Amino acid sequence: MSTINNTSVNQATSNARNQVQQAAQSIISGSTGNSSMDVASLVSALVNAKTAGQSAALQARQTTDNTTLSAYGALTSALSALQAAIKNLSDGTTLSTFAATASGKGLDPKAGVGAVPGSYAVEVKQIATSQSLASAAFGATTPLGTGTLSIAVGGKSMDIAVDSKNNTLGGIADAINKASNNPGVTATIVTGTGGAHLVLRAATTGAANTIDVTTSNVQNDAGLAALGVKSTPGADGAASTFVSSDSTKAWRQSEAAQDALLTIGGIDARSATNAVTDAISGVSLNLSRDAIGTTQTLTIAPDTTAQNTAITNFANLYNTVVTTVNKLSSYDKTSKTGGALLGDSTLQTIKNSLASIIGGGVGKGTSTVSLAHLGITLKGDPADGTLVIDSAKLSSALSTAPARVAQLFNTTDGLGAKLNRSITEFTRTGGIIDARNSALNADLKSVTAQQSKLADYATQLTKQYQSQFTALNTLMATMNNNSAYLTALFGGSKSAGALATNK
Repeated sequence: MSTINNTSVNQATSNARNQVQQAAQSIISGSTGNSSMDVASLVSALVNAKTAGQSAALQARQTTDNTTLSAYGALTSALSALQAAIKNLSDGTTLSTFAATASGKGLDPKAGVGAVPGSYAVEVKQIATSQSLASAAFGATTPLGTGTLSIAVGGKSMDIAVDSKNNTLGGIADAINKASNNPGVTATIVTGTGGAHLVLRAATTGAANTIDVTTSNVQNDAGLAALGVKSTPGADGAASTFVSSDSTKAWRQSEAAQDALLTIGGIDARSATNAVTDAISGVSLNLSRDAIGTTQTLTIAPDTTAQNTAITNFANLYNTVVTTVNKLSSYDKTSKTGGALLGDSTLQTIKNSLASIIGGGVGKGTSTVSLAHLGITLKGDPADGTLVIDSAKLSSALSTAPARVAQLFNTTDGLGAKLNRSITEFTRTGGIIDARNSALNADLKSVTAQQSKLADYATQLTKQYQSQFTALNTLMATMNNNSAYLTALFGGSKSAGALATNK
């Protein structure tokens, strides 16, 4: 970068000299009477000659500082991405991750925190459902009377006032859906061959969430009283039953309120929803109808796929850091230009520290484990510090030697823990990158102050030169006028004056 700076300063100085030489011609021209002196160009050239070198040096310094800051920003971003990738490797989260698989359909198992390896026989007897009731058929626009409908679901209730404005099936359904204190029921109208039906469905699954409808203060009854229905939860989570208030206009239960019932290793389990989260520690099941009536094998085992992905991602992001470092410290022999941090001691410290951790191992003597044991090695030709991943060897190590992998990434002195501590030290407030950035920002502030002073100096110098050369131009113009007068009067080398010819 210093070569570029010197070149720009020398070029600016050379240009300023040329401008002065060109402007000086106007002085010569003015002194011979050929034309007036170009004061503006002369002043500009002289001021530029006085300030061009320093201005170019300050500009070059400012450019270098900003380029270096940008380079450290790119390096910090790459380091932060690597640190994020190794977080779960350094704290043991990834290596304690388990995967849950089922031998059939309808369980959709997920393993999370707290899961342990194991195998279970799971039989689903029924899944959880929400109750759905359909009324008898009525005319779609037939007024059913006025009064009050009380609707309860799972212990919560609301009252719907039925009047002449909403006493059709559609009006009642709309009133139910818009009620602010709705206990958890939706109402729709289904029109069949026999007429329109009011269909009520509980919003929540489970045996306890049954629907009750009672009517009171009914006037001009034309079917409103027949909308009463009483539901009863089934025993031990079984399907709900119901009784209509008018057996001649009875409701139908298209789906019962019931819990999910299943056995896990012969042990009965029950859930009000199909998301079963408390039956097996750290494992959730999301039941569907496909699981009913079959016995499946549920297996909880280390999630080698997730571990493979995490370790591969870590290696790739380490390569990004190395590539960034190499680019910032490179030198192009053809263009004779260097990277923004070529020869920078801070960059070399970071590069050497990370390379030492990656190239080292964990443990002592014959028990030492390194990345090579996982099929991850340094690139050989050309050797640039990046890592090469043998996916087959990595998969094999995760499956056959999980203890060795766990040792390499242990939470105390494992590879991830070491890298995490090292990167934290580099990027923390007050760390070596922050210290370098602070020095660069301080220098930029100094450059700005010097540029301001130089601008003030240039303004002062311009006024001074403007005054001096304007006066000189006026004097030269007067002298030229006097010279022309005397020549006309006494004559010159090529002509006789007025006095010589007695004119």
